[in-house]
Amino acid sequence: MNSVQDWPEPIIRVQSLSESGLPIIPERYIKPAPDRPSFIDPEDSDANIPIIDLTGLSGDEACNLPATTLDQISSACREWGFFQVVNHGVSPLLMDQARETWRSFFHLPMEIKQAYANSPKTYEGYGSRLGIEKGAILDWSDYYYLHYLPLTLKDYNKWPASPDSCREVIDEYGKEVAKLCGRIMKVLSMNLGFREDCLQNAFGGENFGACLRVNFYPKCPQPDLALGLSSHSDPGGLTVLLPDHEVPGLQVRKDGKWITVKPAKHAFIVNIGDQIQVLSNANYKSVEHRVIVNSAMERVSLAFFYNPKSDIPIKPVEELVSADKPALYSPMTFDEYRLFIRLRGPKGKSQVESLKSPR
Repeated sequence: MNSVQDWPEPIIRVQSLSESGLPIIPERYIKPAPDRPSFIDPEDSDANIPIIDLTGLSGDEACNLPATTLDQISSACREWGFFQVVNHGVSPLLMDQARETWRSFFHLPMEIKQAYANSPKTYEGYGSRLGIEKGAILDWSDYYYLHYLPLTLKDYNKWPASPDSCREVIDEYGKEVAKLCGRIMKVLSMNLGFREDCLQNAFGGENFGACLRVNFYPKCPQPDLALGLSSHSDPGGLTVLLPDHEVPGLQVRKDGKWITVKPAKHAFIVNIGDQIQVLSNANYKSVEHRVIVNSAMERVSLAFFYNPKSDIPIKPVEELVSADKPALYSPMTFDEYRLFIRLRGPKGKSQVESLKSPR
């Protein structure tokens, strides 16, 4: 698979469309009827993903958590693929500062933002589409994507220089969230019956990867016809999302229903990515999710992706493979899988399912 150098069509910034005051959205953003939020698809309005208190996880030992908390996390990983965490050890002040710093970036003049425009080659920078299919139906969102780890990919020049202290805030936020991810990885390993470092070692130990995608969902005049982000499962290992707690938008698919997540204040939303589904031989599931938009308020969220070292073949952990439960997936590096995803764009759960070993 070869890398693609440029987008197939001129890029239109969704924020510019929104701010132009247009009463109807361009046809390019209208989803097929079955994919629209307005499509008759039962939603349980009272349901929410589990909220789990991580008090005791602030140190380096995951075993400090009560057994009941470990059980809650295990159940969430197997049944939902998603959960919220509170008392997670990251400063609420830093969380708010990170979100509002990025909100300020998206409200800078267009010529400043355009200096950071991205391409399909690395995706790093200011973007407005995923996938390179010409004529594809697009999502109602802009974003900023940047590499955090490994250090060989970390380039401050590709991070916004405005607003003031933006780079310092991003750096500090990434440091703290990466620590939280490392602690959660220990819990996931223990709940599979392994040593704390099993999954982390499969990721490359200290040589793991991390990146940040900041999502900006402008107001949409026809939110019943569009999506901020199409249905997909996350291609990486573990995702920690800082939501906009004042504007719900994330929906998780559970038992055929779309559940709109109700974010708790200063909670993170954690979800399993495709790489951990593969490593766990599908004991843990990456789950389909999407983002809806609304006509009254914009929304900003920060998705921190904690990933394997890019050139290590990822396959089911040997201890989880048996005659009764053979390996469901053939080995593939994260680099190979990420390019596979980028060329195709969001496609529900079909990406990881297409990788299952033939029987």
